[in-house]
Amino acid sequence: MKVLIAYASKYGATEGIARRIGETLQKRGLEIDVARCADVRDPSGYDAYVIGSATYAFNWRKDARKFVERNAGVLSARPTWLFSSGPLGTETVDKDGNDVLKGAEPKQFADYADLLHPRGAQVFRGAYHHDKIRGGDRIVAWMPAIRDILPEGDFREWDAIDAWADSIADALGAIARG
Repeated sequence: MKVLIAYASKYGATEGIARRIGETLQKRGLEIDVARCADVRDPSGYDAYVIGSATYAFNWRKDARKFVERNAGVLSARPTWLFSSGPLGTETVDKDGNDVLKGAEPKQFADYADLLHPRGAQVFRGAYHHDKIRGGDRIVAWMPAIRDILPEGDFREWDAIDAWADSIADALGAIARG
């Protein structure tokens, strides 16, 4: 079974998650291609899809949104999973007691539910390093008030990413046997 993992990443954290998902699926015997959403011209040759994006202000990056909208017919006809990265830090609940990962879901998870009928959607923690910020983001990131509230570091939880990828491999194995 051939799986496309398409991603949109600004600073590399989401790309790292996509590549890790690909490694896990490949170890489970699946044929994997990992590519930036902007670089995928024709996804029709795949049996399943995992699509992910960094999330900013509760939205996926434009390249991921365009990829889904342009290819919705193909994606909705085959097993598809969605993921995003974004929340920083290690807190599991916010100041109001709400699940941090659930609260960080991009609006595209709801928007694409009826469009793609994804088999699953997952939010993963991201990574942030002040010195890697570039372009227009640099102005905001270097403001003392912003720097103070954005925890710096790599907060990606590789065990959770691996477990999610294993669940995808299990589901695809069941489809192949079915």
